[in-house]
Amino acid sequence: MSNEKKHRVAVIGYGNVGRFAAQAILASEDLELAGIVRRPESLSALVPPELADTPVVTSIENLDHVEVAFLAVPTRQVPKYAEEILRLGINTVDSYDIHDELVRVKKTLDSVARHAGSVAVISAGWDPGTDSLIRAILEIMAPLGITTTNFGPGMSMGHTTAVKAIPGVKDALSITCPKGSGVHRRMVYVELNEGADFDTVREAVIADPYFSNDETIVMRTDNVGNLKDLGHGVMIERKGVSGISSNQRFRFEMSINNPAATGQIMVGAARASLKQSPGAYTLPELPLIDFLYGDKDSLLAKLV
Repeated sequence: MSNEKKHRVAVIGYGNVGRFAAQAILASEDLELAGIVRRPESLSALVPPELADTPVVTSIENLDHVEVAFLAVPTRQVPKYAEEILRLGINTVDSYDIHDELVRVKKTLDSVARHAGSVAVISAGWDPGTDSLIRAILEIMAPLGITTTNFGPGMSMGHTTAVKAIPGVKDALSITCPKGSGVHRRMVYVELNEGADFDTVREAVIADPYFSNDETIVMRTDNVGNLKDLGHGVMIERKGVSGISSNQRFRFEMSINNPAATGQIMVGAARASLKQSPGAYTLPELPLIDFLYGDKDSLLAKLV
């Protein structure tokens, strides 16, 4: 193991992504978990056993010498947290997943990061994220053509979090089911608070931008916990043209523990953030080798 000084990182939030991100940090050779930042109301709960030796605070400013913050918070809260932390001169890594808003958020955070001398790596999950890298590679290989991304079947963390934020919802689960050619069905299971009206909740789910472009079926259940499985997957296909040769066909497929993959990708993104000039970046804008731990020449000898 290297004797190099480890880089200190903090995790903001301790839900599914936060827990697995912390595990990935602890398993890395070059990063050190400086602490966990949680909401004040969460601190009154029993401290999870795995955090017994880890500082748990309500503000990142209560932690010493943090270089990178992992934003393991609901996607819609990411821009606010990122701006606040970037202004402190701390790099941020997130798994922001609202595709249509990604470029706008990047431009906003880029201005903040440049002014503060910090770095933001946004959408450092698997989609957007590493799937974006796959799509870029496929376009390099066949510049003309069509790429389809088929998710699932599996739990979508972003969609699930969006449903849980709807008034009257006690717990929720959103499962993405691929129908082929990049078309999906969303199966949403909701556990309601006492007195909540199911029809009102169902209408709110269907109207949410996370769901409004897909077929969405909302069902009521007495115990969402009995249904949850953190597994997910994706299949990316491209049929296109290389030069003037048609019928070039490519397929990438994976089946994963959703938050575990996200946490591990965020570790690589944190590593890459420490090698960039101030600003905001998405994964396709960064050198792949910057995500990996180790001597550059040794990595190249293994990879090329």
